[in-house]
Amino acid sequence: MPIRSDLLDLLACPKCKGPVSLDEESNVIVCTACKLHFPVRDDIPVMLIDEAESC
Repeated sequence: MPIRSDLLDLLACPKCKGPVSLDEESNVIVCTACKLHFPVRDDIPVMLIDEAESC
């Protein structure tokens, strides 16, 4: 089940507080400002800086 758009609208990057978007192909949440990728596990976004990967 994909992440609902209303939930995605509520999320922000924990590092820079910028907007995020969903990369459905990679199943990650992407911060457009600081270019961090946050994993989505079991349809739950893991918005922890320690879990993020930079691109």
